[in-house]
Amino acid sequence: MITYSPRITDSDSWSAIFRPSANESAQEKQDRIARQQEAARVSKEIDDAIEKSRKQLEKRKSAVKILLLGQAESGKSTMLRNFQLAFCPTFFRRETPIWKIIIQLNLIGSVKRLLAIIEDELDTSSSRSNNRNDQPIASSSSRPATANRPSPSRHVSPSSSSSISRHISFDLKLDSTDPPLTQAHSALRLRLLPLLSVETNLARQLLPEFGGESPPLPSSTGWTKWASGTGDHSSHPLLSGHGEICVRAGGAWKSVLERVTGTLHNPSDIPEDDSPDHSLSQPIQPRSPSSAKFNPRSTRHHPCDPTPLLEALASDIHALWTDPAVRALLKRRGVQMEHSAGFFLNDVLRIGQPGWKPDIDDIVRARLRTFGVEEYRFSADNGSDWYIYDVGGSRGSRSQWVPYFDDVQAIIFLAPLVFNQMLDEDKMINRLEDSIGLWREVCGSSLLAHANIILFLNKMDILESTLKAGVQVKTFVPTYGSNPNNMEHVVRYFRDKFRAYHKRLSPKQRSFFCHGTSAIDTQATQVVLSGVREGILRGHLEKLSVI
Repeated sequence: MITYSPRITDSDSWSAIFRPSANESAQEKQDRIARQQEAARVSKEIDDAIEKSRKQLEKRKSAVKILLLGQAESGKSTMLRNFQLAFCPTFFRRETPIWKIIIQLNLIGSVKRLLAIIEDELDTSSSRSNNRNDQPIASSSSRPATANRPSPSRHVSPSSSSSISRHISFDLKLDSTDPPLTQAHSALRLRLLPLLSVETNLARQLLPEFGGESPPLPSSTGWTKWASGTGDHSSHPLLSGHGEICVRAGGAWKSVLERVTGTLHNPSDIPEDDSPDHSLSQPIQPRSPSSAKFNPRSTRHHPCDPTPLLEALASDIHALWTDPAVRALLKRRGVQMEHSAGFFLNDVLRIGQPGWKPDIDDIVRARLRTFGVEEYRFSADNGSDWYIYDVGGSRGSRSQWVPYFDDVQAIIFLAPLVFNQMLDEDKMINRLEDSIGLWREVCGSSLLAHANIILFLNKMDILESTLKAGVQVKTFVPTYGSNPNNMEHVVRYFRDKFRAYHKRLSPKQRSFFCHGTSAIDTQATQVVLSGVREGILRGHLEKLSVI
């Protein structure tokens, strides 16, 4: 006869662990009960953690998710800071010391680029002088007319090379009426060279894993290619564009700058009336114990702090920047540094004042290039959570956008209307042409069919100054034809072009939203973002069947 024993369940097995033995002593009973209580406590902690994760997941599913897209230097980070200003005004008060360092680095970067151009001009002038001495009689056919200037054709696409090459050749023509550079300029350049070591030391702090790979600092020359943008920056982990510093996405770089500035992010460091706005939930990295020796109220500075050097050299920087010969050189070479992101040369005397602190406009204008994906979470007044993703805009990092496409409610696409500039990473590609190509790709993506795309035609201030300077759109965009060369018609032309691609390529019908913006104009941008915010929230609530 076959007998069957009852099936032992999980609960029976669990009970068996804590079942008292037949000859259990008092001490064994006490130990068993203690183990049982500890097991119950751990089990409850696990259950609570699972429930908390479930609630967070549900809350995240109902949150508003926005993706910031656009090419490098399109203004995404500036627009993000405008969002932060709208959601969390106190955010800027807490991080002012950090952004002070970033602004100082922006200023040093502009000085570095300026010094590189001056050095190149001094070398070119010396070469021309030697050529005249070596060849006192030179025919037009043998004169090295292009030996020291770049070939225009390598900077433009084949379709527009002829028209743009005339523009570049005109910019590079030597005007005999321009004041020449002198030994005084060379001496001034040498006095400013110590700024480069400060930047390099900070770069090693920001990316310590590449600390040994920072560009060496020669005594006087050899860094021109890094500073002027003619070297291969893509191969260097610290630098990009015109040799600007890059940092990894996340808060680690803030911790480094907190150590440099001696910043404390404790509640006691902020006056009661300026208490932190906890709607910004991005964690602040804890301050390293080693930073305690840097007192922000002390006159002593961290070795990597550029403040003392900038205070000492501010007048020299201002003298070089405002020098007529330098301005003529920049104009002749077609260099418009005022249109660069993070430009502060016009403010050097103010920044060089002892005790200077950046204001909101300074922070919004600051430029810090990151590689990787940044996620920011904000809590709105009505309690809803907003997630904003800022992803790298360089051509090599755009593959990182795809994982964020499947559940976003809205995409803010920034297209700077700079029709006469080329990409830093590829001098053969026009910036506006690249923006339009990226716009077509985003509009036609099936992964984005459910998301509203909001177009920001950014950098309207630069467009206006470019048109006022007499630069013709048709020179760079032949299809513009004989349309009037003014703001109204130029903006309408490009808006209609973006609208046409949006309508033709979208997988399903959706509304077209377009705003003209200048991200560094905080007041005007706040008005635009207020309307965009309400529109996104209303559309999100409608999808959730709340309204």
